[in-house]
Amino acid sequence: MKVLIITYYWPPAGGPGVQRWLKFVKYLREFGVDPVVYVPENPTYPLVDSSLVLEIPKGITILKHPIVEPYRFAEIFSKKESKTISKGIIAGKTKQSFIQRLLLFVRGNFFIPDARKFWIQPSVSYLEKYLLESQIDTIITTGPPHSVHLIGKALKTKMNLNWIADFRDPWTTIGYHDKLKLTRRSIQKHKALEKEVLETADHIVVTSFTTQKEFQEITGQPISVITNGYDVTTVSEIPLDKKFTISHIGSLLSGRNPKHLWKALFELTVENEAFLDAFRLQLVGAVSDDVLSSIKEAGLSDFLELRHYVSHHEAIKIQRSSQLLLLIEIDSAATRCIIPGKLFEYMVSKRPILALGPADADISKLILETNSGCFFEYHEYKAVKAQLLEYFKAYQNEELESRVTSIEQYSRRELTKKMAQILKEMNT
Repeated sequence: MKVLIITYYWPPAGGPGVQRWLKFVKYLREFGVDPVVYVPENPTYPLVDSSLVLEIPKGITILKHPIVEPYRFAEIFSKKESKTISKGIIAGKTKQSFIQRLLLFVRGNFFIPDARKFWIQPSVSYLEKYLLESQIDTIITTGPPHSVHLIGKALKTKMNLNWIADFRDPWTTIGYHDKLKLTRRSIQKHKALEKEVLETADHIVVTSFTTQKEFQEITGQPISVITNGYDVTTVSEIPLDKKFTISHIGSLLSGRNPKHLWKALFELTVENEAFLDAFRLQLVGAVSDDVLSSIKEAGLSDFLELRHYVSHHEAIKIQRSSQLLLLIEIDSAATRCIIPGKLFEYMVSKRPILALGPADADISKLILETNSGCFFEYHEYKAVKAQLLEYFKAYQNEELESRVTSIEQYSRRELTKKMAQILKEMNT
């Protein structure tokens, strides 16, 4: 069975968006599915990781077609601001410059559903011809960017194909939507497009149980949850850091700013001399100025080590060498559904996880189910501080480790098996 996968993110793109379908493509042929991948020819990726090119399976057909990227024109006004916004790092309202406010308004109201909208029509024209010639009758779109789903909708309408719409993140309930300065008309347009996609696709795949429930209120189409996961990566034996290193890998946006955590860490350095000598806070990836300011104000500057974006392979090494791993989600009901891909790689690293997020977050259920760490809400200052001290004492006794269980179901191979099953059921 051949399927066409339409995705914006593909190596050499870096970051979590590329991992999901790169891994599905890696394993699909084991389950009788031959993937053909369609990607932009000249994309503007906010993050680049050339090492991921080496993970593309041999023999895969990859189709490419040009895209017009508005972010290139936005750089005329401010190269720094346009790149920052494209990475999803948006300053708090009081700290936004005029240029950033302008770019956010233009991005939110003139580029619906997103800045890749100009790839829709050229892709439909190109793929319609290809699909007829290749006799492929099943397509998969993955978003964001949700413009990719509009390519799928147009092809489904024109050619009556089987269509799976894969949502790595939700659409109108995503956390940053309310920062795009959307007009009422723009909000309505987003919701209308979302509903059209959800009702037109033959099958919808989401990465979290909360998103599944939200979409079930909009459509009666079948919706499956296939989370992100981990892949078995060969890394030579990595010794643990001698220091009590607490690491966060990935972007720390302005909203991911647990001030109570920073306060608890500082107080432990004041109250515990051994903690003062051993503690190191390592942040790997883009960090917003708001978060850096909070860390500085909390008195943690001397303990902070900042590292910019690193390759996926290097990130895995950092995870496995750290004593404790931080997972921080925005404290908002809108982010309860977010299950970042790094959670599963954290799990397989077998280092304890300290997670913070909103009440009833899906990540809290997964962490509890797998015994991979602890989850707290932002306001639980005393509990967070007590847990940090407990982890530190285990570190002092050389007993700090994760006793994770039941994670095999989240391997990329097992998750691909679930995706292949959906494809086979659609084609019977």
